[in-house]
Amino acid sequence: MSTLPLLLTAEESPTHFSNVFPEHWYSFDASNGLDKPKPLGLILGILAVAIGHIFLVPIFYMYQKGYLSGGVKPLSIQTTGARNYNFGEGLKSHLSQPEGFVLLSMYLTLTWSFNLMPESYYSFDGSIQWSRVLLCLATQDGLQYAMHRLEHRVSPEIYKKSHKPHHRFTNPRLFDAFNGSVADTVLMILLPLYCTANLVRDCNVWTYMAFGSMYANWLVLIHSEYTFPWDGIFRSLGLGTPGDHHVHHKVFKYNYGHLFMWFDQIGGTYRDPQNYAPKIFHVGV
Repeated sequence: MSTLPLLLTAEESPTHFSNVFPEHWYSFDASNGLDKPKPLGLILGILAVAIGHIFLVPIFYMYQKGYLSGGVKPLSIQTTGARNYNFGEGLKSHLSQPEGFVLLSMYLTLTWSFNLMPESYYSFDGSIQWSRVLLCLATQDGLQYAMHRLEHRVSPEIYKKSHKPHHRFTNPRLFDAFNGSVADTVLMILLPLYCTANLVRDCNVWTYMAFGSMYANWLVLIHSEYTFPWDGIFRSLGLGTPGDHHVHHKVFKYNYGHLFMWFDQIGGTYRDPQNYAPKIFHVGV
């Protein structure tokens, strides 16, 4: 998920950004009112997410078909089984939903081009700041948890117009991750993203890329209709799994977190999928 920023910051490597791009393509002096952010960082950021998907989609396809496990297909999370769908159709709908990558790309373009991000985010100096990546992921998920709960609780009318369209998927598939409404994406993803950037103000462009790619691709993975081999380890660390997120889609009032279950555990809204096994979920999910 962080392939591109890792390649472009590899010291003494021909792939290092200083060997690939001329300096005037990325240099930006925020103190100079006449200077404007160069589009290279924006383009690379969007490309980083795309590359993550280029790895994710075919690997998930092979995993779904059992090609990675000697023909044994993975365990569906819900006892009713995974929804039957055409993989090509699912991928097409996933990539074309206006409330998904289209709206996210518009947000990134506007905030980057109009110099709305903290100054450090435009800096190409250094490499990925992994501690800041974790802090951004946790901050984003904490804010998203709060917005998610508010969408459910503040007003039935707000819920109906924003988050309810996403909840028509009571047995979600991987490609349902960004299938909802424009209002839902703005309230639960874009506003927390902008707040996160202004709370964690000392990231460079590589850290922003790594965070964005990990966040977007992880958000897709938790909508998987199947379990993953690492789910047990993730759950022991409080990291979000497809089983955890299926609880929310099926029961509605628990597991509002996405990447982490920490905020649900603190807020008393966490429920282990095994609480609903074997009636709703398979044992071991």
